[in-house]
Amino acid sequence: MIQAAIEDRELAEFLAALPADDMVHFTMADGRFRGALFHGTHLVNRMRAQHTKLWQGAGQGVAPHTDILESYILGQACLCAALLIPAVMKGREHVSWRYEVEGSPAKGFNVEADSAGWVRGQLLTDSIPIEQPLENWDLKPFLGGEGIMSIQTVRPGDKYPQTSSVNTTGNIADDLVFYFDRSEQIQTALTTSIQMDRQGRIVGAGGIFLQVMPETGGSYGGVAKQGSQLNSSPDDKLDAELLARLEERCTSKPAIGSWFSEGKGTEDYLSLVFKEFSPVVALHRSVVYDCPCSKELFLRHVRALPQAELADIRQKGEPLELICRNCSSVYHIGLDEL
Repeated sequence: MIQAAIEDRELAEFLAALPADDMVHFTMADGRFRGALFHGTHLVNRMRAQHTKLWQGAGQGVAPHTDILESYILGQACLCAALLIPAVMKGREHVSWRYEVEGSPAKGFNVEADSAGWVRGQLLTDSIPIEQPLENWDLKPFLGGEGIMSIQTVRPGDKYPQTSSVNTTGNIADDLVFYFDRSEQIQTALTTSIQMDRQGRIVGAGGIFLQVMPETGGSYGGVAKQGSQLNSSPDDKLDAELLARLEERCTSKPAIGSWFSEGKGTEDYLSLVFKEFSPVVALHRSVVYDCPCSKELFLRHVRALPQAELADIRQKGEPLELICRNCSSVYHIGLDEL
């Protein structure tokens, strides 16, 4: 990937003063729940810097900051994709997540997450039409309608990828929770938060997911239980009630995006918001917006074209300009390199 510069000097200075992005894995409620909290302000700003020229170029002749809605939608998707790494990956894995609503203004998105610690993605349209100023961040007017969300997981040794699909509602986080409920049969809570200033800069971004841990120990009403002893209807009801309480804490103040915009840390957030559930931090890790594309990779693909197509390229006598849709990197390949 060719990193695009963040041309807003004030934003660049602000980001330089913020702590690095951080994903913290944790358990709580006597080990009955696991989760991950992700500070992703730098990741979302990197994503925006990569795609801004593409988005604003598609919206020529309109007001500045035409990429606010595009940044918000793909930013949410990338935060969720980052959280898929601890949520679904148990080893060396790669996930492709496609959210497609053909009849909607935004069309949808396609993002990928890799267990190596990177996320990349693209919108399915270069410009989202806005007929009037946004009054809130409800995305259903832009992503609502009949749509399909599919998640494809690739693991070493698999003959074919594993794919699951569900219908969409236009609420990205809720649809992902529904996917976990139907496809993975795991009770899950997930929320993301993006904080923008008055100039439309992204100054804070993050997300959190929580999951019930089946077949584990835990304490219910002071009674310790192990393994399959937890697979009872009363325990399922307790799980749902506790998950609802935890989810309420996730969506209450302080908002995650606002918290990270003030330079505060992940562990401090857990201690403040979930103090009564006694969170225990397992590890910290880094997740970045990156793309494994390169000029050499594109060149290999071009050289693999049929000889007739290569001959036609040479005959036209013009160098190739190839654009990676996942990161908007532009690669130029001269005829002599073919």
